[in-house]
Amino acid sequence: MTPDGATVAEPGTQIFTVIEQKPEFPGGDEALYQFLAANLKYPCTDCECSGKVYITFVIEKDGSVSNAKVLRDPCPDHGFGDEALRVVNLMPKWKPGRQRGNPERVQYNLPINFSLK
Repeated sequence: MTPDGATVAEPGTQIFTVIEQKPEFPGGDEALYQFLAANLKYPCTDCECSGKVYITFVIEKDGSVSNAKVLRDPCPDHGFGDEALRVVNLMPKWKPGRQRGNPERVQYNLPINFSLK
């Protein structure tokens, strides 16, 4: 990792974890939560499992979402991670993150809560 928070990679392909201007979902955080609530389906109707699935993905220079992966799944046998990935991959383009005024690729981690309550 470089001192400015980027991973070491080919020029133009580096992925920032710390950046001057973070990526933003269209409409902000509230719109992101509304998007998740509207699109998530509780995958397990016959179990009482709940918890947070942690997803990591990259917001590309054009705002698109790529490389989505599950970091943590509280109930891997019940499809929570798969459902979270499905919804993350449905997301519209974000406002990309910026470093020194230029759009850059940014690693983003998102907790998604699954609860029957």
